[in-house]
Amino acid sequence: MVMVNVHQAKTHLSQLLQEVEQGQEVVIARSGVPIARLVAWQAPAQATAAPGAMRGQIQLSDDFDAPLDGLFEALQ
Repeated sequence: MVMVNVHQAKTHLSQLLQEVEQGQEVVIARSGVPIARLVAWQAPAQATAAPGAMRGQIQLSDDFDAPLDGLFEALQ
């Protein structure tokens, strides 16, 4: 882990990004207090569920889309 101050981070950003690409973690500090951390980007995992994957596993009541009597009056 490399710790740099804000001025160093601004001045040497390209170099710091190269270090991050090589697996190094960079901490940016203000007055010796860590305020940020630069780490390599990791793309989020792709969703494994495909459309329709839950077909047949979810059951809805026959009247799930029936009007709710009195709903609008209750909201006023």
